[in-house]
Amino acid sequence: MNLTVSQLVVWLIVGGLAGTLVGRLVTFKKEGLGFWTNLGVGMVGALIGGMVFRIFNIDLGLGEIRVSLGELIAAFLGSLLFVVMWWLVGKFRGKKSE
Repeated sequence: MNLTVSQLVVWLIVGGLAGTLVGRLVTFKKEGLGFWTNLGVGMVGALIGGMVFRIFNIDLGLGEIRVSLGELIAAFLGSLLFVVMWWLVGKFRGKKSE
């Protein structure tokens, strides 16, 4: 897969939006998890969501809009999955030290 600069910019924008939405959802705060953490969570979520959608052959049927809206949905769901996994790992690590 050859990644162009324009694709990288789109991934940053989509990842940032998805990470911000998930950060606000899980913290109920306007700033979410913080700018850089939101961006990081969104980027990881975009990768996870993209892989899940590709593995299960999920096509939202959005046509040309799919480039932004479909990937935003995948990134949002992937980010949410990542935050849940992050929370679970933290919870299990906390129990071991008690």
